[in-house]
Amino acid sequence: MEEVTTPFLDKEKLDNNGQGSSYNQDCSSSPFTFAVRLTTFVLYCGSYAAGNSYSVFVSIFIIGTICGSVWSGKTGDVLGRRCALGVADMFCITGWLAIAFAKGALWLDVGRFLVGFGIGLCSYAGTIFLAEITPKNVRGALMSVTPLTISCGMALFFVIGPLVNWRTLALIGVVPYLIQLLGLVFIPESPRWLMKVGQDEECENALRRLRGEKADISEEKADIKDHAECSNRNSEDGIRSLFQRKYARCLVIGIGLVMLPQFGGGSGISYYTSTIFRSAGLSSRFGSAAVGTTQVLTSILGVLFIDKFGRRPLLLISAAGTFLGCLLIGQSFFLQGLNIGKELCPVLALAGVLMYFGFYSLGLAGIPLIISSEIFPINVKGSAGSIINGISCTCSWVISYTFNFMFQWNSAGTFLIFAAISGANVLFIWKMVPETKGRSLEEIQAYVN
Repeated sequence: MEEVTTPFLDKEKLDNNGQGSSYNQDCSSSPFTFAVRLTTFVLYCGSYAAGNSYSVFVSIFIIGTICGSVWSGKTGDVLGRRCALGVADMFCITGWLAIAFAKGALWLDVGRFLVGFGIGLCSYAGTIFLAEITPKNVRGALMSVTPLTISCGMALFFVIGPLVNWRTLALIGVVPYLIQLLGLVFIPESPRWLMKVGQDEECENALRRLRGEKADISEEKADIKDHAECSNRNSEDGIRSLFQRKYARCLVIGIGLVMLPQFGGGSGISYYTSTIFRSAGLSSRFGSAAVGTTQVLTSILGVLFIDKFGRRPLLLISAAGTFLGCLLIGQSFFLQGLNIGKELCPVLALAGVLMYFGFYSLGLAGIPLIISSEIFPINVKGSAGSIINGISCTCSWVISYTFNFMFQWNSAGTFLIFAAISGANVLFIWKMVPETKGRSLEEIQAYVN
């Protein structure tokens, strides 16, 4: 494998515990400033609104998401993280308005596609933005709030959906994006992107706003500058430069982390939860409420634990939990097919679904994109994001499209297949995924490469 020289990071800074030099120790206690809190809130508005969209439609919306995700990384690289989110907001606002004032099916489909495209466009740009501006001691917790906000957005629309008509629901969907679009005016651009494009002074100003006027940012700025220069020397920007041996491990990790959870059930179980409950003899209304509550609670646990225990332990526990959940669901339908334990089958199905969603929300729902945003160098991060996001959305579409056919073919067999893939995911995480807790982005990228 081609060696990437990183003169600004010596090997003593890359020990297994993530301990480093005096800069690392100082950075670990970086203040959680108002600028960081404001930027985080603005970015959360987009993920909260994404939960609204998933609750309303999944067909043309998914196609739009795939198309938007392919361009997400490159748009963030060319226009900047903040401007890319603004463009994505405009697509989403236009889409929701097209739905709200639609006069026929065509405009409904156009609106759905535009909303999906906007969400796909902002998905990775927002993740990168948050990773690049937050102090490393709280980066994991702040980034793992995204699945929680999506779950809350979904829960809210499930509650208010029956109370208002669909046009009013579409107008409500505009509000979070308007808030985000306005908020982008008041937050700083990513200092790492500014340094990448040669705006040294603007990078310093952004860092000063994010870390506080009294904070010593000289070493952090020097580290960012050295890393950007080193990345540019070793490789050019763009997708073609991404397919080099030195980035092979990063690509395998990023693609594996989004692909295996999807083929282990992912969107299929999510979109067809009501069908699973009805087939198992359960009330879909009760089951959906239980799932929503479980997702919110375990997402909160993920936020609390990610910077305490690390990414790898939560991912391993999450993948193992989805494995056990699929086994329980498969066992329920297996017994049902044999006409054995009619009273036990619904209990097993409910326990399996709750276990699946609970453990999925704990780690697999958000940590894969967190790690993907951490491990790639700045010069290929956008291109990598486009590939990984595109693959994730495509896998989501494939599973959601084929799930119903598989379920009708063999209910028990479907979940045993998902269990086998989830088991393979445990092994993949154990062998391939590094721990990134407590390390700066520059340390992570030098270590992985």
